[in-house]
Amino acid sequence: MENAQKAANEEGKSSAGDKYETTRAMMQIERDNAAKQLDEALKLHQSLLQIDIHKLPNNAQAGSLVITTNASYFIAVSLGQITVDGTPYFVISPMSPMGQQLLSKKQGQSFQFNGDNINIDKLI
Repeated sequence: MENAQKAANEEGKSSAGDKYETTRAMMQIERDNAAKQLDEALKLHQSLLQIDIHKLPNNAQAGSLVITTNASYFIAVSLGQITVDGTPYFVISPMSPMGQQLLSKKQGQSFQFNGDNINIDKLI
């Protein structure tokens, strides 16, 4: 955001006045987009801070690591697939379709998702 603002401020008026205004407008749009990205990152950060990963839940909830027959899921925010010590995990939002299926499920329970029968093998 600072770089976009600095570039807009440094852009001097040239003999082509429209070019100056266009460049400033483009820099303002870039700054606004960066501000939106920062705001979204701060919201995700706040969501992560509210998760207590130290309690062992009886059922899947935000902060749970759910090991199923087809994949391992960490319910938190939508980040996609990450790999930790060579093991792939999907970091998903509780509001995602899979997150909605997993919420409140207990170890040993099964459910249908996209035509597949999925069993919850382990809940941490």
